[in-house]
Amino acid sequence: MTKAAGLVFGDIGTSPIYTLVIIFTFLKPTPENMLGILSLIFWTLVIVVTIGYWWLAMSLSSKGEGGMIVLKEILTGYISKGKSYTIISFLGYIGMSLLMGDGAITPAITILSGVEGLTLIPVFSHLSTAALIIITIVITIALFSLQSRGTDKVTTFFGPIMVVWFTVLFLLGIYYIIQMPEILKAASPVYAIQFMSNHGFIGIIVLSEVILCATGGEALYADMGHLGAEPIRSAWIFVFFSLVINYFGQGVFALQNPDSSLYLFSMVNHISPILYIPFLILTLLAAIIASQALISAVFSLVYQGITTRIFPLMKIKYTSSQMKSQIYIGAVNWALFTAVILIILVFKESKNLGAAYGIAVMLTMTISAILMILIFYFQKNFTKFYFSVLLIAVELIFLVALVTKIPHGGYWSFIIASVPFFTTLLWLKGQARVRKAFRALSLETFKISYEQLYGAMNKIDGTALFFTRSLNEIPPYMAHCIISSNIIYEKCILISIVRTDQPFGVDSEFHDGLAVGLSGIVITAGYQEILDLAQALKKYQLREKVIFYGMEDIQTSDPLLKIYSALKKLSPNFVQFYKLPYSKIHGVVSRIQI
Repeated sequence: MTKAAGLVFGDIGTSPIYTLVIIFTFLKPTPENMLGILSLIFWTLVIVVTIGYWWLAMSLSSKGEGGMIVLKEILTGYISKGKSYTIISFLGYIGMSLLMGDGAITPAITILSGVEGLTLIPVFSHLSTAALIIITIVITIALFSLQSRGTDKVTTFFGPIMVVWFTVLFLLGIYYIIQMPEILKAASPVYAIQFMSNHGFIGIIVLSEVILCATGGEALYADMGHLGAEPIRSAWIFVFFSLVINYFGQGVFALQNPDSSLYLFSMVNHISPILYIPFLILTLLAAIIASQALISAVFSLVYQGITTRIFPLMKIKYTSSQMKSQIYIGAVNWALFTAVILIILVFKESKNLGAAYGIAVMLTMTISAILMILIFYFQKNFTKFYFSVLLIAVELIFLVALVTKIPHGGYWSFIIASVPFFTTLLWLKGQARVRKAFRALSLETFKISYEQLYGAMNKIDGTALFFTRSLNEIPPYMAHCIISSNIIYEKCILISIVRTDQPFGVDSEFHDGLAVGLSGIVITAGYQEILDLAQALKKYQLREKVIFYGMEDIQTSDPLLKIYSALKKLSPNFVQFYKLPYSKIHGVVSRIQI
């Protein structure tokens, strides 16, 4: 449970810092308004997070792994390839891109809202907005600069810190609820319904901010593979009550102090100024942990995209010898850093950032709900199917409300998400054109010329490895190397790497006698598996003399494909990605027109 508190609930756990503050910029904290808002928050956490993720989503897994890609893979198992398959894949790409877009906004709003708490310390009370922005940027620079060194050493402290954080939230809430226990009436849905029916358009605006209490809820499912379902389920019960009690306690404080701001910070300051600085430090640590969890999640998402061939190859650094999931992707880290800094500079204050935050999260949740509805329908699990319909009905209401955010900064979610989305579409288009232009030879066609040359020519001593997509397809670079250039080794071995629909697991199989002197090895690995290719091949004791791989020199007049070609040149090649020994490597360039 402690690990889950640190790795899973950082984002949703820091929502109490800013959620009510942002909501009550539109409203006065009257008793009627407060009961309505708290009721909306309570039932949002119940329906969207508890029912949506804790129960429905977490009942769907692939070898214990969860997330958008897992939902897509489960559903595509019920559907034959065609238009439906393409639409589902497209929805998966949108959801993944929106999660990455959220990766830029979450660190910005959590760190900025934590730093704003400095203004309640008398010596810092006159800090300007510019000064708060500078402090936020300094913390952000430090956070992203440390990523390349790995986080496995510090993540051991994340869990205990977040357990302390949630305990403090709970105790703060209890302290104020005791003073006004009637606030607990807000758990009744009647107050939420009355609020929405009485406030018209303002109610819709407020609803678009209420969803901030649930941002990060998708991590329950996305991080399931790291910790297992049971620790996350157990931890959510503790986290849920801590959040609800704290929100209700904030409600009491706001009613008692209607002119106050930064409710969570003011609650502590009101109890005892001596406790405020330790609480502020705890808040900043919680904000950093929430940001770190999201950065790590983005690294994991990009790695899945690379292994499933929807993203370009990128240089991967393994930052832990104990935890295979601990990786660092420099290009992603600094792109994300740039987006976070841009968001901080554009919005300047956490309450302004609330205008941009939430729409990407809710779109992702809605896509997940659509996929779940279809999965439960195909599984004929109609109890969960009907609850999924209820879930998506609620989420569509939130989406309608969130549309109001688009003119006020919500479009930034789409701008940021568009980068990974269009990169995916461009990469898929380019890869399809390259495969079509390459016209790989079938093994049977290749064998005719190969066996003639093998019997007639002097062969080079030793073993040569050739990488190919499939043992049944001979890539053009291999035909060029052997048939055109007459380079034939005594033993030639085809190596094919196949990523499976399962998240983890590595296996390999040796195929002898494909032709005279020609064998093959098929390595299958889960899409989230950090594959040590050299180690996987070691068991066959190949003692290879040379390793050949293909490189493309792409020629095109299509402007979009020119961008694809540039991406291809900038990205590391196959050898760099799998860290093969450079002394044995030979790249064979093929010029193609697409």
